Parts: sequence; C-alpha cells; structure tokens
Amino acid sequence: MSPAERDAGAGGLDRAAAILGAFDEQHRELTLAALVARSGLPRSTTHRTADKMLRLGWLDKPAERYRIGNRLFELSGLAPVRHELREAALPFLQDLFHATRTTVQLGVLSGIQVLLVEKITGHRPMPMLSQVGALLPAYCSALGRAILAHSDEATVQAVIDGGLERRTPRTITTATALRRELAAIPDRGLAVEREEGNIGMSCVAAPIFGPLGGVVAAVSVTGPAALIRADRAGPAVRLAAAAASRAYSSSSFPSR
Repeated sequence: MSPAERDAGAGGLDRAAAILGAFDEQHRELTLAALVARSGLPRSTTHRTADKMLRLGWLDKPAERYRIGNRLFELSGLAPVRHELREAALPFLQDLFHATRTTVQLGVLSGIQVLLVEKITGHRPMPMLSQVGALLPAYCSALGRAILAHSDEATVQAVIDGGLERRTPRTITTATALRRELAAIPDRGLAVEREEGNIGMSCVAAPIFGPLGGVVAAVSVTGPAALIRADRAGPAVRLAAAAASRAYSSSSFPSR
C-alpha cells in the first residue's frame, strides 16, 4: 500500500468516526442534512461515506433517516467490557433487581464520564434515565463516584478539570466538595447521589473490583428519591458488588 493509499484510508476512518459521533442518545436517527450538520463534514463527503457505511452494515437506513447498523451492535458484544464484565456481573445485577425492585445499572469509567454497560428495569417507565451505551457525568452520578473514590489522583483531577456543571440545584460543583464526598465513600462502601443528575431521582452505587484489586466498574440502584435510600438499598448493592467482583476476578483468571 502506497503512502497516499494509507493516508486515504486513515482519512476514511476519520470521516466514518465523525459520522458515528453524530449519533447520541438524543439523536438516534438523522436525516442527511442533520448528519452533515452534526458531523461537520461536507455534504458530498457525508453522503459518500455514509453510503459505504451502509454497505458495511455500520449504518442502517430503513427510510430517509440514518441510524446505527446492526453490525456495530454485533461487534460491541465482543468488547471485554460487554462480554467478560457484563457476563460475570449480570446474575448479580438480576439478583439486585429482584431484591430492590428498582432500576439496576452497571457502569465503567470512560475518560471523564461513565459508560452505561447494562441496565435492568421493570415495567415502570423512567424516561429520564439513560439507555445502555450512554455516557453519564462521573462527578454527579453515584456510579461515577463509586469508581472515582477508588481511582488514582490523576483520574480524579481529570474529571475536575473537565468541569463540574450544575445540572440541578443539588449538584456538587466545587472540587473541594467533590473530593470530600469521594473521601467518605470507601469507609461506608457506597456512593450516594440525591437529585444531582435529575430532579426527583436518586442513586446508590458500590464499586466492582478486578483480579488485581483495582476498581473496574460500579453497580447501582436508581429510582424516585422518596424510595431510594442508602440505609435500605445499600446492603443489597454492596452484596451484589462484592459478588460481581469475585465472579469477574475468577473469570479473568480461570483455573487451568
């Protein structure tokens, strides 16, 4: 492959990444015009690249709107965070849901945000909660705080440097207050967030540890603030996190 061909291939990947980046939880389907606006690419480039992504199965277009294709969903199941961690933790997430009868979530740190890897919910609709694959702010989510409380200083500082935007009147927005909250989490074994991400919603989370003792994820229960309390949900959350930690550590180092 010539240098020119390599450069063209790299450019093609950048364009595909820009198009994929145009989609998010609020923009699951996009017209060509919207895809152009959100990707920042020229219209002809967007159309040509999207057409190739359709042939590859990376995008789908059942009518006049583009959406993420099934091929990417198939590939996502091969990622360790989806396959190994999720498979190890899922039975205990299900146990936690049956014990609390409220929404259970599994998240991992992705940069300065939390990637929602799994979610178990009941029949009660909660449209304000994010879907699997969404990114949540680490600083004001119980999932994020449970992970940050056991992370190194550089990780915590990166989250602080990313900004502590006020999402509700209850959101912690100063580095001092956030560090104070994180410092209290290891002793009690739980991270608690009360109406800091969404008014009327609260969350209790506990960390999941890997085979080398480092934090790898967190599990939480989330629901109406009047129902979610650390003293009630906390023991079940801690139990699920501890069991998931053991299962994930065992799956990472299987016996020979």
